[in-house]
Amino acid sequence: MTAQDRPTALAGNGRRAQLSLFARNFFKHPRMLGSIIPSSPFLVRRLVERIDWQNTRVIVEYGPGVGTITRELLRHMPTEVTLLALETNQEFVDFLQQSLPDPRLRVVRGSAETIQAELTRLGLPAADYVVAGIPFSTMPATSRESILMNSLDALSPQGSMLIYQFSSKILPDLHRVFSDVECDFEPLNILPAKLYYCRP
Repeated sequence: MTAQDRPTALAGNGRRAQLSLFARNFFKHPRMLGSIIPSSPFLVRRLVERIDWQNTRVIVEYGPGVGTITRELLRHMPTEVTLLALETNQEFVDFLQQSLPDPRLRVVRGSAETIQAELTRLGLPAADYVVAGIPFSTMPATSRESILMNSLDALSPQGSMLIYQFSSKILPDLHRVFSDVECDFEPLNILPAKLYYCRP
């Protein structure tokens, strides 16, 4: 069985449960999620197409939620690639562990600020990609800077941080931390999303 053949979709009414869980947590923690529904296929595709799968060994995803992007990453990932998903919400952690029993996926309850410690704990090398949709615009400036600096330190020299946001507030911080920042836009999403591709 190839990576593309792995059953990463939920069976039966799984999609409904996925959306319900996401919406319920949005109303509980709106500042943590930023949107009432998961990312659109158009946004997910635009992010994932930036990944060089043949030269990737480790991907880190911040705030995977119900796994909309996680599933697409797993669908494309070769067998030897590891995906580390850092999620602070225990409901989402439980959901991902139950719905995506894939040996390439490590779901950890933890903050994006702990990326380096988690890579070390799991015996993983530097990340080739960090994928982040967490709402940087609503977090304290100190947390935002800490996450970006720790992400930079955790990336391999040829690595990239792929970010999507609904606000451009983070852009000055990205230019301050990364030497190369490319901007993009995906209108077919609720809300329309700004994308940033950042390299050390």
